[in-house]
Amino acid sequence: MALNVVIMAAGKGTRMKSSLPKVLHKLAGQSLLQHVLNTCGGLGAQRLIVITGHGAEAVEAAVTGPDLHFVRQMPQLGTGHAVQQAVPELLEGGTALILNGDVPLIRTATAEKLVQACAGKNLALLTVELADATGYGRILRSGDARGGHVLGIVEHKDATERQREIREGYTGMMAAPTALLKRWLAALKNDNAQEEYYLTDIVAMAVAEGVPVVASHASNETEVLGVNSPLQLADLERRFQRQQAETLLESGVRMADPARFDLRGTLSCGSDVEIDVGCVFEGQVSLGNEVRIGAHCVIRNAQIADGAVIHPFTHIDGEALGVKVGAGALIGPFARLRPGADLGPEVHIGNFVEVKNTTMARGAKANHLAYLGDATVGERVNYGAGSITANYDGANKHRTVIEADVHVGSNCVLIAPVTIGEGGTIGGGSTISKSTPAGELTVARGKQVSISGWKRPKKK
Repeated sequence: MALNVVIMAAGKGTRMKSSLPKVLHKLAGQSLLQHVLNTCGGLGAQRLIVITGHGAEAVEAAVTGPDLHFVRQMPQLGTGHAVQQAVPELLEGGTALILNGDVPLIRTATAEKLVQACAGKNLALLTVELADATGYGRILRSGDARGGHVLGIVEHKDATERQREIREGYTGMMAAPTALLKRWLAALKNDNAQEEYYLTDIVAMAVAEGVPVVASHASNETEVLGVNSPLQLADLERRFQRQQAETLLESGVRMADPARFDLRGTLSCGSDVEIDVGCVFEGQVSLGNEVRIGAHCVIRNAQIADGAVIHPFTHIDGEALGVKVGAGALIGPFARLRPGADLGPEVHIGNFVEVKNTTMARGAKANHLAYLGDATVGERVNYGAGSITANYDGANKHRTVIEADVHVGSNCVLIAPVTIGEGGTIGGGSTISKSTPAGELTVARGKQVSISGWKRPKKK
């Protein structure tokens, strides 16, 4: 039986006070709409339709998913009018599931349950019990019993004072037999306070026709909360981050404070991992056993092996190439690892050291105020404070090779392409533009001169 999924994403989001379309505002590093599309990926839908409107071109360009179909609602005349635009794209027969693009945390299991409640013959509404249902359509039932038959939905702005006391709210999501939905949509009228076409009016149509109207209940409030303002977005961000933190805590990760933790991607952790306050994880990050992450680190697209310690205020950004940190390595504080940094076991990277597109073998060290870019560093190399690889000639990048057991003194410049021979020493302050022999001391700096009788200029 065909499953059509329709996502409403046409609204302007005036209360966001932003030029960015509402559904493109980000939660945990992804747009609200992309979260919904990710949920849909597990539904096995035969047709996935996104209704755009305000900022349609930007919305359509920003999201990804298999075989997306876009339709536009111009102008925006209500939720019923929005779904009417999707009718030509609906596959015949089966079920149509309607979701909201500004409700990002809806779970796949909840959406599946809603489709099952429809069963191709019922009108199924996703509802939730709320402490404060302000702004939500209220579920009207026969009698006062919580389990009474669903008779209809009244929008908050059209509800009476008594109806506004109802705590069961309609989430804006439903599933309906596709054939019936098409007929009901064609019969919608806009005779209401806002002169809009309400999707919720089809509930009364179903009741009048004797089509069963059933409620499927969301597991919690958070997964059905929509975003209409920066305040709501911030609240939902913290709720979501708390959920992610609790999942990690339950798996054995230790966090100094789960309220000060942000995950904007995926994070896998081994045993006995410790994460201090204020850390942000983005993209795909894996932490091995007994890894310790210090306070206020930002880590994106990185693999950190067993026993490594990332000291506070370290910034690791692997972008597309990724970053690898070997077992027992010590990184930071205030270090920066950029794409292509591949650090072996027991490597030490200290404060204000930047590493990019560089491999460092076991035990290599760069402890202070240094830059290693486009380099291959051998085992047990000691790279001095203030030294840099000059890897860019203004047009192309070149590689520096520093072989095993080399000692590079402080404030050296290694002008690539160049190879520093195994076991060699580079005297402090040297500018090296030619490859150096193994096992020897190489010094390349101007001769020190003291000029007698020289007088310092004075201000006039």
